[in-house]
Amino acid sequence: MVSATYDGFPGAVGVSRLSVYDWPTADGRPGGGTPHLHLTCSEGYVVTAGRGAVQTLTVSGFRETPLEPGTVAWFTPGTIHRLINEGGLDITVVMQNNGLPEAGDAVLTLPQDLLADREVYTDAVRIPADVPEAEQVAVARARRDLAVRRFLELREATEAGDPKPLAEFQRAAGELVRPLLDAWEQRWKDGAHAAASATQAQLGALRAQDVRHLAEATVTATGPTARGRFGMCGRLDVYAGI
Repeated sequence: MVSATYDGFPGAVGVSRLSVYDWPTADGRPGGGTPHLHLTCSEGYVVTAGRGAVQTLTVSGFRETPLEPGTVAWFTPGTIHRLINEGGLDITVVMQNNGLPEAGDAVLTLPQDLLADREVYTDAVRIPADVPEAEQVAVARARRDLAVRRFLELREATEAGDPKPLAEFQRAAGELVRPLLDAWEQRWKDGAHAAASATQAQLGALRAQDVRHLAEATVTATGPTARGRFGMCGRLDVYAGI
């Protein structure tokens, strides 16, 4: 029998608060994040402060979407995205599958030789936790700049009508995450699938004039479990377990 209750965050999405990096970029923008894509998750931005843009690259081409307070923008798996900070850009990030984009479902646009092996890739993207913050900044910034340069190459090739570099990156990204898929599937079953199944059960119960699930109502509140963590696009306040 499908359970009629699900006590996780609505829709089993994850949220985080993001202050986009203000380090100048290799292509002359005043600040910005690290280009990357997600393979199984859509992601949304609710802009709460500042101004900027999100640059996206798909097989359909390049696009730059302006961001300002009140903007809500989202994109589907396979969209390479890069945040541009034009001043004080703060965003609430909404993610599918209990925040899986910040828990593994992300591949940075690094040079192709760093994507050929999962151990090599993991070493290339790691920001050490046991060093002074200034060293973490240096590592995060170097990682960002390396990914930006590859993003610009992929954009140039795509705009020139050459789909091969982007296709090669997508294939390499798929191979990198293959060892993680069993864990991701379980996360989906425990989250989004369970939430949707609970709604199905509730609809069935109401049709049968059964309201017993209403007696199981709960209220939950939480706060950040980590503040200022170095993320792909900026400093993160993370809400774990919602």
